[in-house]
Amino acid sequence: MEILLRRHYPRVYAVCRRLAGNDTDAADAAQEALIAISRGLKRFDGRSSFTTWSYRVATNACLDELRRRQRRQAEPLPDQLGSGRVDPVGERISARIDIDSALTGLPEEFRVPVVLRDQAGLSYDEISEVLSIPPGTVRSRIARGRARLVEMLGEGNQTAAAERQKSNEP
Repeated sequence: MEILLRRHYPRVYAVCRRLAGNDTDAADAAQEALIAISRGLKRFDGRSSFTTWSYRVATNACLDELRRRQRRQAEPLPDQLGSGRVDPVGERISARIDIDSALTGLPEEFRVPVVLRDQAGLSYDEISEVLSIPPGTVRSRIARGRARLVEMLGEGNQTAAAERQKSNEP
């Protein structure tokens, strides 16, 4: 059991991290998912792959955790460098924060399929199985979710660019 859980923890955590939007809720949800997997292993019937089943358990555990916590507000991050220098690591972190923020801004019905597809790499059929919805609905929700992400990230990038330009003015 321990080997099985250790093997799947990184994937379970990664899905929970993207769904939750923060490390604390993701860690709690991943832990709850592993407990649920351990307890429910007897009920695993093999109709789907173990990985698909574990994603379903993880998704449900994460959504339950988020509902319990009522999406507490994240604390604002301090200014990255404040010196005006370009920091590649800081920019990558900032991009990840932008994506995480945009994902948490998506309604659950779009966020979950997008994360399962783009983060977990599940097929449309596997996502359909995990969420108990038709494959066509999965495709639609992913397309709509991605479109909203593009809008949200585009707006954020335009605002950030304008702020950088203002800070570089004499």
